[in-house]
Amino acid sequence: MNLASVHLPLGSLMIDVVGKVLTDADRRRLLHPLVGGVIVFTRNFESAEQMTALTHEIHALRHPHLLIGVDHEGGRVQRFRTGFTLIPPMRALGEVYDAHPQRARLLARDAGYVMGAELRAVGVDFSFAPVLDLDYGGSRVIGDRAFHAQAKTVFELAHAVMLGLHDAGMSACGKHFPGHGFVTADSHVDIPVDPRSLAEIAPDMLPFRRMIENGMAAVMPAHVIYPKVDAAPAGFSTHWLTQVLRHEMGFEGVIFSDDLSMEGASVAGDAAARAQAAWAAGCDMALICNHPERVDEVLARTKRETPPTSLIRFARMHGRPHPPSLRHLHESQRFMTAVHHLAGLGERDGDLLLSDPTEAARGA
Repeated sequence: MNLASVHLPLGSLMIDVVGKVLTDADRRRLLHPLVGGVIVFTRNFESAEQMTALTHEIHALRHPHLLIGVDHEGGRVQRFRTGFTLIPPMRALGEVYDAHPQRARLLARDAGYVMGAELRAVGVDFSFAPVLDLDYGGSRVIGDRAFHAQAKTVFELAHAVMLGLHDAGMSACGKHFPGHGFVTADSHVDIPVDPRSLAEIAPDMLPFRRMIENGMAAVMPAHVIYPKVDAAPAGFSTHWLTQVLRHEMGFEGVIFSDDLSMEGASVAGDAAARAQAAWAAGCDMALICNHPERVDEVLARTKRETPPTSLIRFARMHGRPHPPSLRHLHESQRFMTAVHHLAGLGERDGDLLLSDPTEAARGA
C-alpha cells in the first residue's frame, strides 16, 4: 500500500515517536484516525538531514499531513542544537528592553525568524512558543523562559517573536494560559495551585488577550489550579477554556493541552480520562508524551470524531510549504543578518548564545 495515499482527517491527539526513525509501532499509531499530530524531542534528533528525513516520512503517511510540533523556545528549551543557531533565553530580550525597547523588539523578531526558519527547513510545522507567562522570580519551571515581569513588555516582545515566526512561515502558540509564572511548583512533577483571585490573575492574562487580538493561532493552557476561579486545572476547565478564552477573549484558534503525562494532569485520572477531560473542557488537540503505552490505551479505549471547527483551526498550523533547505537558509542574506544581530546580543550581554547544552526535560 502506498502510505502517501491514505486520506484521513486530522484527529484530536498529538503523540510522540520513539527514536530517530519510525518503527512499525510508530506508523501504526500515526495512522490511527484519532491522531492528528506529532511532537518531536531531542531524542528524535541527530542531524538536520536525519530530522528532515523523519519529518518527511511522517508527513508522507497521511493527507492532510499530520502536524509536527516541537518545544523550541531558545535558552534551555531548544530541542535541536547541532547545526542550529543557539538562541538566548527570552529573558535576555526583556533585559535589553529595559534600556532599549526598540532594539529589543527588533531582536525578538529576529529570534522568532531564526527559530521558525530553521525549524521549517527541517520540516517542523510549528513550535510551542512563545511563553507568555510573567516572570515573578520564583517559578522553578518558567524562570528565564519568560520575557519580563511586566505584561506590556511580555506582549510587545512576544508579538515581535510571533511576527518573526510568521516571516519564516510558521504560526505561534502562546503558553501557559492564564499564566504559570506566579506559582513556584513545577507542573511536570507537582500539582501547582495559584491562590490568587481572578482580579489578581488579570495582569497575567493581558499578554494572551493582546496576542489573540493580533492573530495568534494557538494557545496552550497551564496544568495549574486556580481555586478562587475554578476547582479544575485550567487545561481541564470549561470555565477557563470555553467561557474565558473562547467567549470572553474571543479566541478562535487551536487550544492544545499541555502534556497529559505530567503530574499536573493526574487529577483527571488515567490517560484516556485525561484526554476526554481535556477535550470536554475545550481543547482541540490533547498531547500525550513519553509514554507510548498510554497512547495505546487511549487509542484502544477512545472514539472521537474531530469537530469541523477544530479541523479548520488545525489547517492554520501547517507550516508554509516549500521552505528552503537548511544549507540554503544559512546562506541567505536575511538569515545571516538576523543571526549577526543575535550574536551581537550575546556578545554584549554575557555570551547568551551559549545555551545550556543539556536537554531541558521540562519543555512544554
